[in-house]
This record gives sequence, C-alpha cells and structure tokens, in this order.
Amino acid sequence: MIVRTTPDLSSKDPNWWRQAVIYQVYPRSFSDADGDGLGDVRGVTQRLPHLAALGVDALWLSPFYPSELADGGYDVADHRDVDPRLGSLDDFDEMVAEAHRLGLKVIVDLVPNHTSHQHVWFQEALAAGPGSAARDRYVFRDGRGEHGELPPTDWQSVFGGSAWQRVPDGQWYLHLFAPQQPDLNWAHDDVREDFRTTLRFWADRGVDGFRVDVAHALTKDLDEPLRDLGAPELSREEALPDFPPGTHPFYDRDDVHEIYRDWRTILDSYSPPRMAVAEAWVRGPRRALYARPDELGQAFNFEYLQAGWDARELRQVITGSLEDARLAGASATWVLSNHDVVRHASRLMLPPGTDENAWLLSGGHAPAVDESRGLRRARAAALLMLALPGSSYVYQGEELGLPEVADLPVEVLQDPIWEQTGRVRKGRDGCRVPLPWTTSGPSYGFGAGGAWLPQPPGFASYAVEAQDGTEGSTLELYRTALKLRRKLIEGESLTWLEDTPPGTLAFTRTDGWRCVTNLSDTPVALPPGEVLLTSAALDTDGRLGPDTTAWLA
Repeated sequence: MIVRTTPDLSSKDPNWWRQAVIYQVYPRSFSDADGDGLGDVRGVTQRLPHLAALGVDALWLSPFYPSELADGGYDVADHRDVDPRLGSLDDFDEMVAEAHRLGLKVIVDLVPNHTSHQHVWFQEALAAGPGSAARDRYVFRDGRGEHGELPPTDWQSVFGGSAWQRVPDGQWYLHLFAPQQPDLNWAHDDVREDFRTTLRFWADRGVDGFRVDVAHALTKDLDEPLRDLGAPELSREEALPDFPPGTHPFYDRDDVHEIYRDWRTILDSYSPPRMAVAEAWVRGPRRALYARPDELGQAFNFEYLQAGWDARELRQVITGSLEDARLAGASATWVLSNHDVVRHASRLMLPPGTDENAWLLSGGHAPAVDESRGLRRARAAALLMLALPGSSYVYQGEELGLPEVADLPVEVLQDPIWEQTGRVRKGRDGCRVPLPWTTSGPSYGFGAGGAWLPQPPGFASYAVEAQDGTEGSTLELYRTALKLRRKLIEGESLTWLEDTPPGTLAFTRTDGWRCVTNLSDTPVALPPGEVLLTSAALDTDGRLGPDTTAWLA
C-alpha cells in the first residue's frame, strides 16, 4: 500500500466525473523533461500548472508502461510499471501528488485486451510450446491446410492483414491489432486475477480512475471449430451490425459485461470509488451497457466525434446520446479529437464523404483545407461541446487549435498501420506530433533535444507562449469557457429551442443559460439574453456569424 503525502481531493465529490472536463495527455508527445526527444512523466509533472490554469478537472494519461512502441505504447510489456524511457514509479507518484495538490484528478489508461509480445507471459508461452498451460493465457491455435500453413480463421487485424501470426513451432496466435500485441484469453483465471491486481496497484497509488482500452473486445467465442466470418471486412469493428447484438465472435459480446461487474466491486471498494470509462466502438444502447452504474460508469461517445458539421445530424446524435445515458443511469460523454483520429480543426473542414486516408496520403492537399476556417469551426465546436450535459474529453493541443499535421514524410512515420497495411494507410502520427510550448527552439519548447516526430514551422504561432494572455486566442477562449462552465453547469439535461434558423442548434440548460451554434453560411439573429461568451466576434449588427457559438444568460 502506498502512503500518500497529499490528500485525495476527489473525495470532495465522489461523482466529480459525471460532468467533468478531462484532458487527455499522450505522454510521449506532451513534454520532454530529460531532452531525449520523447515526452516523459516528469515532463507531465512540470506542465501540470498549464492544466490547472486551463481549468480542467482531470488528466487522462495514455499508456506510459514499458513498451517497445510497436503501437505507440499500447503494446504493454508490464501493466504495473513505468517505461524507463519515460521515468519511474517514483516519478509517477510525484506526478499524482502534484496533480492532487493542484486539484486535478488522474486517470490512467488500462490495456486489457492484449499485451506486448515482450511480456513475460508471452515469452513463457513461446518457450513452453503447443498444448502448454502458459499458452492457454493467450489464444494459440493450429493452422489450417495440409501442414497448418494457413491461418486458423479469416479474421482480420484492425491494422490490416490477418489477425493471426505464426510462430516457429507452427502454431498461430491471435492479435486483433499489431502482431506485437497478442490477445489475452479472458476465459483464463490467471488473466482475470492479474488485472484485478493491476486495478488495485494503481488505485492504491492514488489514481482516481481508468480509461479501458478496446473495452468491447476482451471476450471471444473460442469454441471449436472457430467461426470464419465469410468476408475479411466483417472482422472490422464497424461491421458489428452484421451480427445479432452480443454474438460477434470477438467484438461486443454479452459475456464481456461480467468482467466489468467484477471490476466495479473493486473500484467501489475505495473511498471515494474509482471511476472508469470504456473505449467501446459500438453504438447507442449497446455502448450504454458499458456505462451502467454496476459496470464502468461511462463510455466514450464516438458517434458524436464522427458526426459531420451539420445541425440536424448533431441534434440527432446529441438527443440519442443523452437518452442512452439516461436509460443506463450514466452521464453522457463528448469528444472531438483523440490520439487515434484526425484533429477536428482539420477534420471539420473536409467535405462530407472525404476519404480521410486519401487526404492524409495527399499530404493534406487533396482537398486543400482552409486552416483559418477550420480553426473557426473548431472553436465553435468546443463551446458547443462544453455546453452539453455530461463529461467533455479534451485532447492535448486542441486548446491551442492545433490542426492535423497531414504532410509528415513517410520516412518518419511510426504508426504500425503504415507497414501493416503495406503502406496504403498512413496512420495516426499526424495527431500525435509533440506540442509546441514556445515560439522558438529546436522543438518549440517540447524538450531540449528535438522531438520524436517533426513539428511544422507553423506550430510556432500555435504555441502556448504565443497565445498565453493574448486576447481572442484559442487558449484564452478555453480558459474563459472552462471557468464560466464551472459556474453555469447544473443538472444533466437540456431543452432544445425550436423555431431556430436553418443550420442552427440552440438549447437551454437546466438553470436557464443558453447555447446557440450557427453551422450555416449565413449570419443569424441571437435570441434575447446577455451574451456571456462567443467563439468568434459577433457581426457589427450583433448577429451570430457562420461557424460560431454563443453562450447567453
């Protein structure tokens, strides 16, 4: 048990997470304290005052565990340690203590679907051979064909290619992601008990919550014979509707929920209870199951992230999401960007139906993106999101208005998607480029020794130093909005205002304040009320311009 030197500030409100603003830190790209080009835990600690001044409630730390970085840290070699390149457990404890001193909660990423192939269990499994107890912790199978030369099924990896990898003794193991990420067998008692231990390990160190990676993929139908899916594309997450709910061989199975009910007993054994949020790429009522009070409590709302810049579509998604959360006894979640998608300052400017991968392969030139209008939309989208009932998850750098770095040269790409797909999908590196803190220097203040991904010269104008205290900057907009939000947020519902101009979203929150977003190309009149904040200046006649959000008392 860790002896804490600072109070657990989350005890002031055990339900703090229901309407929180949570800031995602991708550690390797946030801040580099030791100058080796890779962000680290001490770098996070040094920059915590930025998060406190921003006004967020918590930081969510993407994986910082020992890893060879085959998948950006999500190939975990030890779920209960810190990668030596990123620091130590002592560094982690100091970070948690400083976060709590500043009034910030700490959420850590948990990666339960798979391990790294360097994990001690997998190395034991390889050494032990076919039929061994060690192999049963993973999903090993004999191949098909006369000599076992064909994969056991037609299942495909999310990153491209077969989801099976052959080992020298002839057997194959399952990896729904990169070959360096073998899937665990969640029917095995050792696996379940080890993750119970992991939950307690981090909760005992003062962690306030967990983000559960690929929460919908833990359990699999491994009864023999394994089921082929009939078409490679049916292995992908977005193909779930092709199966009756809860019956896909390895996605969103009904039996996954017993795992989270078990975890909830552990999370609730702490005072205050630890929160959790599921990364579950499933829709509507199925997603809400993960967010039930006796399971994880929240689930990411990717339908909102995937919605276009369209008033009708956004209203439908918001209404459905709030209803799903209400029926589950959860609070809704909202997110615009994260470490896996094109940053929304660029994405919201792409024409509907744009092939984002083709756009990335073009270096962001086909179609060309209007960066200034993209920033205008991003600012309007931010105020809309922050006005909604529930929790908002903010990805590092969006408070600076950072666009996607779409023109990274292929020789610097790190995402395994690039090689795994035969260099046809560019991957996610463009949203992971290290943050700019200053307007000059070898990495714009990220660290003394450069950055592991190259930053474009234009990052200087987006740097914290360039925006700090600058009236009208995106950073100051976020700071003002988050400060105001704390005063305004009450209840977990909204009422839509009807008879609004075409292309406009408008709603009233429980205590009477209003949010109006103009997604059209035409200025619109605002309803009566005191204007508290706008994402861009009002027109000279007081109307709300295109791609602009206003909050009114």
